[in-house]
Amino acid sequence: MTGQSRYNVLFLCTGNSARSIMAECILKRLDAERFDAFSAGSRPKGAVHPYAIDLLKHQNYPTDQLRSKDWNEFAGADAPVMDFVFTVCDDAAKEVCPVWPGQPMSAHWPVIDPAAVEGNEAEKRFAFAEAFRMIHTRLSIFVSLPIRSLDKLTLKKRLDDIGQTAASSELSGV
Repeated sequence: MTGQSRYNVLFLCTGNSARSIMAECILKRLDAERFDAFSAGSRPKGAVHPYAIDLLKHQNYPTDQLRSKDWNEFAGADAPVMDFVFTVCDDAAKEVCPVWPGQPMSAHWPVIDPAAVEGNEAEKRFAFAEAFRMIHTRLSIFVSLPIRSLDKLTLKKRLDDIGQTAASSELSGV
């Protein structure tokens, strides 16, 4: 991984309908020069959640190409070799993942599932906005890491620390 100028990053969630999709979009915008972002799910819903689409559109993210994908698309010989794999839901983190070609560095960055939030429409949309904010915060920290100059052990520690970041007020220790 050291010395690379571009990195492939895969975000995993069970349904690949909200959190992992948002992470894919956010990373593509934050640093398209260094990162190619992908997302997938262990049991994909088959469609991106409409509230995720609405939120991303409202933030001026392109949504036309978004789709819910099975993680096996990224485990085959013809798939891009991943440098990083991040799980964004607890269920996906507990599952037995495929063997990813290239032995990517991985971390668990849990985010509450906004699609599972109950309540009125405003409460549900707020849950999506909060998930988006948390993912954006974590990815902002990630893209600021001096990846090429960190040894693997230090990089792994930093990635794990990012997964513990819940709010911007907690950024000082990362």
